[in-house]
Amino acid sequence: MNAAEMPPLALYVHWPFCVSKCPYCDFNSHVRASVDQAAWRDALLADLAYEAAALPGRRLGSIFFGGGTPSLMPPATVAAVIDAATRYWPAQRDIEITLEANPSSVEAARFADIAAAGVNRVSLGLQALDDAALAFLGRAHDVAEGLAALDTAQAAFARVSFDLIYARPDQSLAAWEAELSRALAFGTEHLSLYQLTIEPGTRFATEAAAGRITIPSGDDAADLFELTRAMTAAAGLPAYEISNHARWGAESRHNLVYWRYRDYAGIGPGAHGRRGGLATARHKKPENWIGAVARNGHGAQIEEPLIASERATEALLMGLRLREGVDLARIAGLGETTVAALIDWEAAARLKAQGLLARNGDHLTVTDAGMLLLDAILPLVVKG
Repeated sequence: MNAAEMPPLALYVHWPFCVSKCPYCDFNSHVRASVDQAAWRDALLADLAYEAAALPGRRLGSIFFGGGTPSLMPPATVAAVIDAATRYWPAQRDIEITLEANPSSVEAARFADIAAAGVNRVSLGLQALDDAALAFLGRAHDVAEGLAALDTAQAAFARVSFDLIYARPDQSLAAWEAELSRALAFGTEHLSLYQLTIEPGTRFATEAAAGRITIPSGDDAADLFELTRAMTAAAGLPAYEISNHARWGAESRHNLVYWRYRDYAGIGPGAHGRRGGLATARHKKPENWIGAVARNGHGAQIEEPLIASERATEALLMGLRLREGVDLARIAGLGETTVAALIDWEAAARLKAQGLLARNGDHLTVTDAGMLLLDAILPLVVKG
Protein backbone atom coordinates (compact mmCIF):
# COMPACT_ATOMS: atom_id res chain seq x y z
CA MET A 1 0.00 0.00 0.00
CA ASN A 2 1.47 3.36 -0.97
CA ALA A 3 1.36 6.35 1.36
CA ALA A 4 -1.60 8.01 -0.35
CA GLU A 5 -3.72 4.85 0.11
CA MET A 6 -2.97 4.50 3.82
CA PRO A 7 -5.46 5.61 6.50
CA PRO A 8 -5.24 9.33 7.33
CA LEU A 9 -2.45 10.41 9.64
CA ALA A 10 -3.04 12.15 12.97
CA LEU A 11 -0.76 14.84 14.43
CA TYR A 12 -0.44 15.45 18.17
CA VAL A 13 1.11 18.75 19.34
CA HIS A 14 2.08 19.02 23.01
CA TRP A 15 2.13 22.41 24.74
CA PRO A 16 3.52 21.68 28.22
CA PHE A 17 2.81 24.90 30.11
CA CYS A 18 0.09 25.56 32.69
CA VAL A 19 -0.72 28.45 35.00
CA SER A 20 -0.72 26.00 37.93
CA LYS A 21 -0.38 22.25 38.47
CA CYS A 22 -3.60 20.45 39.40
CA PRO A 23 -3.18 18.05 42.35
CA TYR A 24 -4.59 15.04 40.46
CA CYS A 25 -2.58 15.59 37.26
CA ASP A 26 0.26 13.29 36.18
CA PHE A 27 0.47 14.70 32.65
CA ASN A 28 3.62 16.29 31.29
CA SER A 29 2.68 19.80 32.42
CA HIS A 30 4.90 22.50 33.87
CA VAL A 31 4.59 25.96 35.40
CA ARG A 32 7.09 28.53 34.14
CA ALA A 33 7.36 32.22 35.00
CA SER A 34 7.83 33.13 31.36
CA VAL A 35 7.92 31.47 27.93
CA ASP A 36 9.84 32.69 24.90
CA GLN A 37 6.92 32.40 22.52
CA ALA A 38 8.90 32.98 19.32
CA ALA A 39 11.46 30.34 20.27
CA TRP A 40 8.73 27.84 21.07
CA ARG A 41 6.92 28.45 17.81
CA ASP A 42 10.12 27.95 15.84
CA ALA A 43 10.98 24.79 17.78
CA LEU A 44 7.55 23.26 17.19
CA LEU A 45 7.83 24.01 13.48
CA ALA A 46 11.28 22.40 13.33
CA ASP A 47 10.04 19.30 15.17
CA LEU A 48 7.09 19.13 12.78
CA ALA A 49 9.34 19.38 9.73
CA TYR A 50 11.36 16.40 11.00
CA GLU A 51 8.24 14.24 11.39
CA ALA A 52 6.95 15.31 7.98
CA ALA A 53 10.18 14.20 6.34
CA ALA A 54 9.79 10.80 8.02
CA LEU A 55 6.17 10.41 6.84
CA PRO A 56 6.08 11.67 3.25
CA GLY A 57 3.01 11.48 1.07
CA ARG A 58 0.46 10.91 3.81
CA ARG A 59 -2.95 12.55 4.12
CA LEU A 60 -3.76 14.40 7.35
CA GLY A 61 -7.02 13.58 9.09
CA SER A 62 -6.66 15.34 12.43
CA ILE A 63 -4.54 17.63 14.57
CA PHE A 64 -4.80 17.69 18.36
CA PHE A 65 -3.23 20.40 20.53
CA GLY A 66 -2.88 18.88 24.00
CA GLY A 67 -1.06 19.72 27.19
CA GLY A 68 -0.51 21.29 29.54
CA THR A 69 -2.83 24.09 28.61
CA PRO A 70 -2.68 24.72 24.86
CA SER A 71 -5.26 27.51 25.10
CA LEU A 72 -2.32 29.51 26.52
CA MET A 73 -0.60 29.23 23.12
CA PRO A 74 -0.63 32.41 21.05
CA PRO A 75 -3.22 31.96 18.28
CA ALA A 76 -0.50 32.90 15.79
CA THR A 77 1.51 29.84 16.90
CA VAL A 78 -1.55 27.62 16.54
CA ALA A 79 -2.07 28.99 13.03
CA ALA A 80 1.59 28.52 12.09
CA VAL A 81 1.54 24.85 13.14
CA ILE A 82 -1.72 24.17 11.28
CA ASP A 83 -0.48 25.93 8.15
CA ALA A 84 2.81 24.02 8.16
CA ALA A 85 1.17 20.65 8.85
CA THR A 86 -1.33 21.06 6.01
CA ARG A 87 1.46 22.06 3.65
CA TYR A 88 3.44 18.90 4.46
CA TRP A 89 0.42 16.58 4.35
CA PRO A 90 -2.69 17.26 2.24
CA ALA A 91 -5.58 17.67 4.64
CA GLN A 92 -8.80 15.74 4.36
CA ARG A 93 -11.69 18.03 3.51
CA ASP A 94 -13.28 17.37 6.91
CA ILE A 95 -10.04 17.53 8.91
CA GLU A 96 -10.65 17.66 12.66
CA ILE A 97 -8.48 20.19 14.52
CA THR A 98 -8.92 20.06 18.30
CA LEU A 99 -7.47 22.24 21.03
CA GLU A 100 -7.72 21.55 24.76
CA ALA A 101 -8.70 24.63 26.74
CA ASN A 102 -9.15 25.74 30.31
CA PRO A 103 -12.46 27.51 30.95
CA SER A 104 -11.04 30.74 32.32
CA SER A 105 -12.30 34.09 31.09
CA VAL A 106 -8.77 35.01 29.96
CA GLU A 107 -8.47 31.97 27.75
CA ALA A 108 -12.07 32.16 26.54
CA ALA A 109 -11.30 35.65 25.24
CA ARG A 110 -8.90 33.97 22.77
CA PHE A 111 -11.43 31.48 21.41
CA ALA A 112 -12.44 33.57 18.41
CA ASP A 113 -8.81 34.05 17.40
CA ILE A 114 -8.08 30.34 17.93
CA ALA A 115 -11.04 29.46 15.72
CA ALA A 116 -9.80 31.91 13.10
CA ALA A 117 -6.42 30.12 13.23
CA GLY A 118 -8.14 26.95 11.99
CA VAL A 119 -9.23 25.07 15.13
CA ASN A 120 -12.72 23.62 14.62
CA ARG A 121 -13.15 21.58 17.79
CA VAL A 122 -12.43 22.48 21.41
CA SER A 123 -12.15 20.19 24.43
CA LEU A 124 -12.94 22.22 27.55
CA GLY A 125 -11.65 21.18 30.98
CA LEU A 126 -14.68 22.07 33.11
CA GLN A 127 -13.97 19.07 35.43
CA ALA A 128 -16.92 19.75 37.78
CA LEU A 129 -20.15 21.72 38.07
CA ASP A 130 -19.73 22.36 41.78
CA ASP A 131 -17.62 25.15 43.26
CA ALA A 132 -16.43 23.12 46.25
CA ALA A 133 -15.38 20.27 43.97
CA LEU A 134 -13.50 22.67 41.69
CA ALA A 135 -11.62 24.07 44.67
CA PHE A 136 -10.77 20.52 45.82
CA LEU A 137 -9.52 19.69 42.32
CA GLY A 138 -7.28 22.75 42.34
CA ARG A 139 -9.04 24.42 39.43
CA ALA A 140 -8.63 28.17 38.99
CA HIS A 141 -12.17 28.74 37.69
CA ASP A 142 -15.55 28.54 39.40
CA VAL A 143 -18.76 27.16 37.89
CA ALA A 144 -19.99 30.53 36.62
CA GLU A 145 -16.73 31.26 34.83
CA GLY A 146 -16.62 27.76 33.39
CA LEU A 147 -20.14 27.96 32.00
CA ALA A 148 -19.46 31.38 30.52
CA ALA A 149 -16.44 29.88 28.76
CA LEU A 150 -18.63 27.02 27.52
CA ASP A 151 -21.07 29.53 26.03
CA THR A 152 -18.17 31.32 24.33
CA ALA A 153 -16.81 28.02 23.01
CA GLN A 154 -20.17 26.95 21.60
CA ALA A 155 -20.41 30.26 19.74
CA ALA A 156 -16.84 30.07 18.38
CA PHE A 157 -16.38 26.41 17.41
CA ALA A 158 -18.36 24.00 15.28
CA ARG A 159 -17.70 21.14 17.69
CA VAL A 160 -17.40 21.27 21.49
CA SER A 161 -16.56 18.64 24.11
CA PHE A 162 -15.94 19.03 27.81
CA ASP A 163 -14.47 16.94 30.60
CA LEU A 164 -15.88 16.10 34.01
CA ILE A 165 -14.24 14.15 36.84
CA TYR A 166 -16.53 12.04 39.00
CA ALA A 167 -16.15 9.47 41.80
CA ARG A 168 -14.79 12.28 43.93
CA PRO A 169 -14.52 11.88 47.73
CA ASP A 170 -17.95 11.65 49.36
CA GLN A 171 -19.76 12.10 46.03
CA SER A 172 -23.15 10.41 46.26
CA LEU A 173 -25.02 8.74 43.44
CA ALA A 174 -27.76 11.36 43.67
CA ALA A 175 -25.28 14.24 43.55
CA TRP A 176 -23.56 12.84 40.45
CA GLU A 177 -26.92 12.16 38.80
CA ALA A 178 -27.88 15.81 39.27
CA GLU A 179 -24.50 17.08 38.05
CA LEU A 180 -24.44 14.85 34.98
CA SER A 181 -28.05 15.71 34.16
CA ARG A 182 -27.10 19.39 34.18
CA ALA A 183 -24.07 18.67 31.99
CA LEU A 184 -26.14 16.78 29.43
CA ALA A 185 -28.56 19.69 29.17
CA PHE A 186 -25.87 21.96 27.67
CA GLY A 187 -26.21 20.18 24.33
CA THR A 188 -22.59 19.46 23.48
CA GLU A 189 -21.89 16.60 21.09
CA HIS A 190 -19.20 14.91 23.18
CA LEU A 191 -18.38 14.37 26.86
CA SER A 192 -15.26 12.89 28.45
CA LEU A 193 -16.21 11.55 31.88
CA TYR A 194 -13.36 10.25 34.02
CA GLN A 195 -13.38 8.62 37.41
CA LEU A 196 -10.95 10.30 39.78
CA THR A 197 -7.86 8.13 40.14
CA ILE A 198 -4.94 8.69 42.47
CA GLU A 199 -1.87 8.78 40.25
CA PRO A 200 1.65 8.17 41.64
CA GLY A 201 3.74 11.28 42.07
CA THR A 202 0.80 13.67 42.34
CA ARG A 203 -0.16 15.78 45.33
CA PHE A 204 -3.31 13.71 45.69
CA ALA A 205 -1.15 10.59 46.03
CA THR A 206 0.59 12.20 48.99
CA GLU A 207 -2.77 13.19 50.49
CA ALA A 208 -4.22 9.72 49.96
CA ALA A 209 -1.19 8.05 51.54
CA ALA A 210 -1.69 10.25 54.61
CA GLY A 211 -5.36 9.28 54.80
CA ARG A 212 -6.62 12.76 53.98
CA ILE A 213 -8.33 11.70 50.73
CA THR A 214 -10.54 8.67 50.25
CA ILE A 215 -12.19 8.06 46.90
CA PRO A 216 -15.32 5.90 46.53
CA SER A 217 -14.95 2.15 47.07
CA GLY A 218 -15.02 -0.29 44.20
CA ASP A 219 -18.75 -0.99 44.58
CA ASP A 220 -19.64 2.69 44.88
CA ALA A 221 -17.45 3.58 41.89
CA ALA A 222 -19.13 0.79 39.90
CA ASP A 223 -22.56 2.25 40.69
CA LEU A 224 -21.37 5.68 39.51
CA PHE A 225 -19.94 4.16 36.31
CA GLU A 226 -23.15 2.29 35.49
CA LEU A 227 -25.25 5.39 36.15
CA THR A 228 -22.98 7.40 33.86
CA ARG A 229 -23.36 4.98 30.97
CA ALA A 230 -27.13 4.70 31.43
CA MET A 231 -27.68 8.46 31.52
CA THR A 232 -25.45 9.28 28.57
CA ALA A 233 -26.99 6.53 26.46
CA ALA A 234 -30.50 7.77 27.29
CA ALA A 235 -29.44 11.29 26.26
CA GLY A 236 -28.12 10.11 22.89
CA LEU A 237 -24.43 10.26 23.81
CA PRO A 238 -23.55 6.59 24.41
CA ALA A 239 -20.08 5.51 25.44
CA TYR A 240 -17.95 4.68 22.41
CA GLU A 241 -14.82 4.28 24.57
CA ILE A 242 -14.62 3.49 28.25
CA SER A 243 -14.62 7.18 29.31
CA ASN A 244 -15.82 8.97 26.18
CA HIS A 245 -19.40 9.58 25.10
CA ALA A 246 -20.67 11.14 21.89
CA ARG A 247 -23.58 11.59 19.56
CA TRP A 248 -23.34 9.33 16.51
CA GLY A 249 -20.68 10.75 14.17
CA ALA A 250 -19.30 13.15 16.80
CA GLU A 251 -16.63 10.84 18.20
CA SER A 252 -13.11 12.27 18.51
CA ARG A 253 -11.62 11.19 15.20
CA HIS A 254 -8.14 11.99 16.48
CA ASN A 255 -8.42 9.76 19.54
CA LEU A 256 -9.93 6.99 17.42
CA VAL A 257 -6.62 6.89 15.55
CA TYR A 258 -4.91 5.91 18.83
CA TRP A 259 -7.55 3.38 19.84
CA ARG A 260 -7.69 1.83 16.36
CA TYR A 261 -3.89 1.70 16.31
CA ARG A 262 -3.21 3.78 13.24
CA ASP A 263 -0.16 5.96 12.56
CA TYR A 264 0.20 9.28 14.34
CA ALA A 265 3.01 11.81 14.64
CA GLY A 266 3.78 13.48 17.96
CA ILE A 267 5.72 16.71 18.42
CA GLY A 268 6.52 18.84 21.45
CA PRO A 269 7.86 17.82 24.89
CA GLY A 270 7.06 14.25 25.85
CA ALA A 271 4.92 13.59 22.77
CA HIS A 272 4.71 9.99 21.59
CA GLY A 273 4.10 8.71 18.09
CA ARG A 274 3.64 5.54 16.06
CA ARG A 275 4.80 5.48 12.46
CA GLY A 276 5.14 2.36 10.38
CA GLY A 277 5.94 0.07 13.31
CA LEU A 278 8.30 2.62 14.89
CA ALA A 279 7.69 4.00 18.38
CA THR A 280 8.76 7.61 18.85
CA ALA A 281 9.02 9.77 21.97
CA ARG A 282 10.24 13.31 22.52
CA HIS A 283 12.35 14.60 25.38
CA LYS A 284 9.94 15.19 28.23
CA LYS A 285 11.22 18.22 30.14
CA PRO A 286 10.54 21.42 28.17
CA GLU A 287 14.09 22.70 28.50
CA ASN A 288 15.55 19.37 27.38
CA TRP A 289 13.20 19.20 24.40
CA ILE A 290 13.88 22.71 23.14
CA GLY A 291 17.62 22.18 23.67
CA ALA A 292 17.48 19.00 21.57
CA VAL A 293 15.67 20.86 18.80
CA ALA A 294 18.39 23.52 18.82
CA ARG A 295 21.13 20.85 18.62
CA ASN A 296 19.55 18.31 16.30
CA GLY A 297 16.74 20.04 14.48
CA HIS A 298 14.16 17.88 16.28
CA GLY A 299 13.15 16.86 19.80
CA ALA A 300 13.08 13.08 19.33
CA GLN A 301 14.69 11.08 22.13
CA ILE A 302 13.43 7.61 21.15
CA GLU A 303 12.86 6.12 17.71
CA GLU A 304 12.70 2.37 18.12
CA PRO A 305 11.17 -0.37 16.01
CA LEU A 306 8.46 -2.34 17.75
CA ILE A 307 8.63 -6.07 17.25
CA ALA A 308 5.51 -7.57 15.69
CA SER A 309 4.21 -9.06 18.94
CA GLU A 310 4.50 -5.68 20.68
CA ARG A 311 2.43 -4.05 17.95
CA ALA A 312 -0.25 -6.71 18.28
CA THR A 313 -0.36 -6.38 22.06
CA GLU A 314 -0.61 -2.60 21.89
CA ALA A 315 -3.38 -2.80 19.30
CA LEU A 316 -5.39 -5.18 21.46
CA LEU A 317 -4.95 -3.15 24.63
CA MET A 318 -6.05 0.02 22.86
CA GLY A 319 -8.82 -1.45 20.73
CA LEU A 320 -10.61 -3.33 23.49
CA ARG A 321 -11.30 0.03 25.16
CA LEU A 322 -13.70 0.76 22.30
CA ARG A 323 -17.34 -0.26 22.21
CA GLU A 324 -16.74 -1.45 18.61
CA GLY A 325 -14.03 -3.86 19.78
CA VAL A 326 -11.23 -5.21 17.59
CA ASP A 327 -10.71 -7.06 14.33
CA LEU A 328 -8.47 -9.92 15.40
CA ALA A 329 -7.48 -10.78 11.83
CA ARG A 330 -6.11 -7.25 11.29
CA ILE A 331 -4.22 -7.37 14.57
CA ALA A 332 -2.83 -10.82 13.78
CA GLY A 333 -1.44 -9.27 10.60
CA LEU A 334 0.26 -6.54 12.63
CA GLY A 335 1.75 -9.19 14.88
CA GLU A 336 2.74 -11.51 12.04
CA THR A 337 0.92 -14.27 13.86
CA THR A 338 -2.44 -16.07 13.92
CA VAL A 339 -5.71 -15.09 15.54
CA ALA A 340 -5.44 -18.15 17.76
CA ALA A 341 -2.14 -16.91 19.22
CA LEU A 342 -3.35 -13.47 20.24
CA ILE A 343 -5.76 -14.31 23.03
CA ASP A 344 -5.86 -16.67 26.01
CA TRP A 345 -8.95 -18.42 24.72
CA GLU A 346 -9.62 -20.39 27.91
CA ALA A 347 -9.82 -17.15 29.88
CA ALA A 348 -11.84 -15.55 27.10
CA ALA A 349 -14.34 -18.42 27.16
CA ARG A 350 -14.86 -18.00 30.91
CA LEU A 351 -15.36 -14.27 30.51
CA LYS A 352 -17.74 -14.82 27.60
CA ALA A 353 -19.80 -17.21 29.73
CA GLN A 354 -20.01 -14.48 32.38
CA GLY A 355 -21.27 -11.97 29.82
CA LEU A 356 -18.10 -9.87 29.91
CA LEU A 357 -16.77 -10.61 26.41
CA ALA A 358 -18.44 -11.22 23.06
CA ARG A 359 -16.98 -12.80 19.94
CA ASN A 360 -18.35 -12.90 16.42
CA GLY A 361 -15.89 -14.71 14.19
CA ASP A 362 -12.70 -12.67 14.21
CA HIS A 363 -14.33 -9.74 16.01
CA LEU A 364 -13.88 -9.44 19.79
CA THR A 365 -15.60 -6.91 22.04
CA VAL A 366 -15.81 -6.17 25.73
CA THR A 367 -19.48 -5.94 26.72
CA ASP A 368 -20.99 -3.07 28.72
CA ALA A 369 -20.77 -5.23 31.83
CA GLY A 370 -17.15 -6.06 31.00
CA MET A 371 -16.14 -2.41 30.62
CA LEU A 372 -16.66 -2.02 34.35
CA LEU A 373 -13.89 -4.60 34.85
CA LEU A 374 -11.71 -3.69 31.88
CA ASP A 375 -8.48 -3.26 33.85
CA ALA A 376 -8.87 -6.80 35.21
CA ILE A 377 -10.00 -8.34 31.92
CA LEU A 378 -7.19 -7.11 29.67
CA PRO A 379 -4.29 -8.89 31.41
CA LEU A 380 -6.32 -12.09 31.55
CA VAL A 381 -7.09 -12.35 27.86
CA VAL A 382 -4.33 -10.49 26.01
CA LYS A 383 -1.17 -12.51 25.52
CA GLY A 384 1.80 -10.20 25.92
